[in-house]
Amino acid sequence: MSDNIKKNEENVNDFPDVEFDLEDIDNTFDETLLARREDLFATDTQDDNLSELEAEELLEICKHQEEEIKKLRYHYSIALEQLDIARRQCIDYKTMYNSVSSSTLWKITKPIRLLLDLIKWPFKAHLLRKIIKFFRHSFKYGFKSAIQKVKQKRNEYSHSKTITHTIKHEVRVKQTKTKFKNNIKISILVPLYNTPLNFLEEMIDSVVKQTYQNWELCLADGSDKEHLEVGRTCMRLAKHDDRIKYIKLAKNEGISNNTNACIDMSTGDYIALFDHDDILHPSALFEVMTAICEKDADYVYTDEATFESPDITKILSIHYKPDYAPDNLRANNYICHFSVFSRSILEKSGRFRSQYDGSQDHDFILRLTSNAKNIVHIPKVLYFWRSHPASVAMDINSKTYAIEAGKSAVRDSIKDYGMKAAVESTKVFPAMYRIKYEVDTSKKISIIIANIISEKQFTRCINAIRKSTYKNYEIISVYNANSKKAINTITEYEKLGYIKSIFSESLNVPNMLNEGADAALGEYLLFLDGACEVITSNWLEELVMYAQRNDVAITAGALYYPDNTIRHAGYILGHGKSGIASRMFYRIHNSAVGYMGRLWYSQNLSAVSAEMMMIKSDFFKKLGKFDTQFNDYYYDIDLCLKARAEGKLIVWTPYASAYTLFTTKIKYRNDAEAAKSDSRRMEKIWDDIISEPDPYYNVNFSSEHADFSL
Repeated sequence: MSDNIKKNEENVNDFPDVEFDLEDIDNTFDETLLARREDLFATDTQDDNLSELEAEELLEICKHQEEEIKKLRYHYSIALEQLDIARRQCIDYKTMYNSVSSSTLWKITKPIRLLLDLIKWPFKAHLLRKIIKFFRHSFKYGFKSAIQKVKQKRNEYSHSKTITHTIKHEVRVKQTKTKFKNNIKISILVPLYNTPLNFLEEMIDSVVKQTYQNWELCLADGSDKEHLEVGRTCMRLAKHDDRIKYIKLAKNEGISNNTNACIDMSTGDYIALFDHDDILHPSALFEVMTAICEKDADYVYTDEATFESPDITKILSIHYKPDYAPDNLRANNYICHFSVFSRSILEKSGRFRSQYDGSQDHDFILRLTSNAKNIVHIPKVLYFWRSHPASVAMDINSKTYAIEAGKSAVRDSIKDYGMKAAVESTKVFPAMYRIKYEVDTSKKISIIIANIISEKQFTRCINAIRKSTYKNYEIISVYNANSKKAINTITEYEKLGYIKSIFSESLNVPNMLNEGADAALGEYLLFLDGACEVITSNWLEELVMYAQRNDVAITAGALYYPDNTIRHAGYILGHGKSGIASRMFYRIHNSAVGYMGRLWYSQNLSAVSAEMMMIKSDFFKKLGKFDTQFNDYYYDIDLCLKARAEGKLIVWTPYASAYTLFTTKIKYRNDAEAAKSDSRRMEKIWDDIISEPDPYYNVNFSSEHADFSL
């Protein structure tokens, strides 16, 4: 009760002391109506030969506006009455508060009230629920993991408060005065349809306030007759800025054709895509121009944030994106906003296609990026996506047709590449896709197993492989002096014809794998650790479907510890204690979605683990095999970087998975010395790569952990 009384007292003290004169308000409304009429006829009756039909339409608009004014006058008078009632209530509350707070009983019960507030404290702001979740997580994954999660959540919350849609005055002045080497006009395309006026005005205002001024805003309006105010607002604003271009479409033809109408209006050298209810950061075009002029970009995109309408400071999520990754883009339209591209690649790619309405941007971006020569990602939040009940940002199910359109767009993009694939929605998000390429099962796979240190582990490894649905494979086991405990099992399996075995004199894992590759007959080599137990029976198909592509060099799957936490989901370069690389999502539970769903779709990475790695046999030889000067660290990363230097992609997929059954690691050398030696070699060979930000990991994330914490 005390809290409520205090709040009411504050309300009374802060209540605005404003006097209203209803007669003055009436005069203001009448002046507004007269001004609207004069403005309307000045705009639309410049031609003396005004037809009767046009005159009737103008009179109809005037009548409509008169009705609007009458409604506003009525609602305003009601509001004034409510304001007066509220003021009197606040005065009553203040009187009540003064009476209670000055009483003797209130003063002597203060200790009891303080105690009650202390008891109620854990129940406020869902604290009790958070405490329960903390202990539940601690019990399941350990206290250290729970503490780390709390820190990450707190960091994310704090970080979201730093995201702003404004800039300082001195920054604005500096950017506005900047002269670029190329005077490029950027045409911003915005198809309109029944846009709420406050959203419309905020959207246009965010363009007008850009620090880079050579732009044009192309507005094509498909709104219905009940939303004529959309056009009137646009024409009013266009009067003050001739860079704002507006046309009223004869009819609404859907978002694709309406956007194509914007393209018809445009005259810029570059084109930008902008939704009718979103907001641009003031520096968005400046940053884009910097990328175009300094990096010769023909396609540019930025990071984005989603805010809860109408308050842009209420950030719901921030999407820090990787650099261009074609497999990520097929799995979900992560590029989206803010996208700017040259007119030349638009002409190569073609315009929007109405059969993909709902996911027209995904289809369009897939085609544009396939034709672009230099795609540049700006890792800054420069686009603000409004979340409201009817938006896709709030709920994709508000536009269910978009899901099917997205699947079609991805399927057709793969078809244009020359392959066939089925496209399904993932379990975590319907517009995030699992792609199943057609696989040629006639190609043999040579599965090369090294690091055999346990009879039990090796038995489970072989038995799991034999359950594979892909049957055209051979198993080559490479063992050495450390494999004494598994010798009998290796011999037995070889007699049964399950495996081919090779004894290696070497204790060097890269050398053992190379020996296995030399003996392989398959067109694909699959390197597998002897402690792995495959979970998914179709794991070989999942790996081959990517390895068979000409643009892909290496594919890898997900490896889990027996407690279902992640051992390997790919590497992030330049991270970890060594500064060489760190495992992505290490020790995160495999039920997790991952940042923006990244644990649920196949994606491009800089490097993956050789504990489950597939590569074409001939390309492996072309790269010079594994570098045997590495001991037991980074030789797989080295191979991946050599493949990337050849212009090839690395793909990690969560749909080929295995448990890794490590309990202890046999120490046949000084591990610390080996790690230092391998780190020095990596720095010597790849310093120019590992010293730069990993292209598949946004620079806004922590450099200490590869778990996408901020």
